[in-house]
Amino acid sequence: MRVAIAGAGAVGRSIAGELLENGHEILLIDKAPTAISVERVPLAEWLLADACEITSLDEAALQRCNVVIAATGDDKVNLVVSLLAKTEYGVPRVVARVNNPKNEWLFNEAWGVDVAVSTPRLMSALVEEAVSVGDLVRLLRFSHGDANLVELTLPPEAALAGTRVGDVEWPEDTSLVTIIRGTRVLTPNKEDALEAGDELLFVAAQSREEQLEDLLSVRRTDA
Repeated sequence: MRVAIAGAGAVGRSIAGELLENGHEILLIDKAPTAISVERVPLAEWLLADACEITSLDEAALQRCNVVIAATGDDKVNLVVSLLAKTEYGVPRVVARVNNPKNEWLFNEAWGVDVAVSTPRLMSALVEEAVSVGDLVRLLRFSHGDANLVELTLPPEAALAGTRVGDVEWPEDTSLVTIIRGTRVLTPNKEDALEAGDELLFVAAQSREEQLEDLLSVRRTDA
């Protein structure tokens, strides 16, 4: 997979390093000569250019990219890069970094963003995830379909503890994608029984989050 990353600062270089280790082809773009540090990520391609300029993106052959990541420290730049990548070059997947949480509402499909990653929101979510059991934690927002990646750790008193995945009437517009059980990562199937302490990851419509939290965290008793 070919991935272009706009912004070769610490964030962009870290993303590039991770993706290179996973066998992907990486192009780092930055307009600041001081940011071009080939020796830090020697296996990546480098381009000294302004990622907000069409001529620069032509040179980067953005139409060949499967993914574009707008990872600069400037939200305005990230929005422009996202919009150009999607509308001018038809890039299938555009991921954008949100630096200021107040700007998060802008990072949506209208600006070409498929996935918006807010570092402050993600850090606070991870803190909540570490200390919360039975509370739904929103980890990531997807622009398409108003869906979120959410996590909930199943508490011991949950009504669904011991219930098979296939026997649960999940809310509409939700999908259980992963069960993390201790050190294991499980792909759920209908025969798997939920256990107290399971970390459950869902892709869910925002309008269904409260319903999903109620289903998983409350032990219901018969009247």
